[in-house]
Amino acid sequence: MGRSDDRAKFVDLARKRVTRALKDIQLIGNLSNRSNYDYSEADVTRIMQVLTNEVTACRRKFEAALKKTSRPTFELE
Repeated sequence: MGRSDDRAKFVDLARKRVTRALKDIQLIGNLSNRSNYDYSEADVTRIMQVLTNEVTACRRKFEAALKKTSRPTFELE
């Protein structure tokens, strides 16, 4: 697989996965309807905390991967 194929695969999977994640987050937001659900402020805090933590972990993975690829290299002929 070449770089072009890797890029196409990344774009395709990113589009699908981010779209799915956004839809799921919207569905979580639907849980806020008090006429259908009973929840506490602690429940909301915990949900927001776990979502925020996972987004932060995801960001760190990307940042770490970018740092690995942007390091200067040294080669001898």
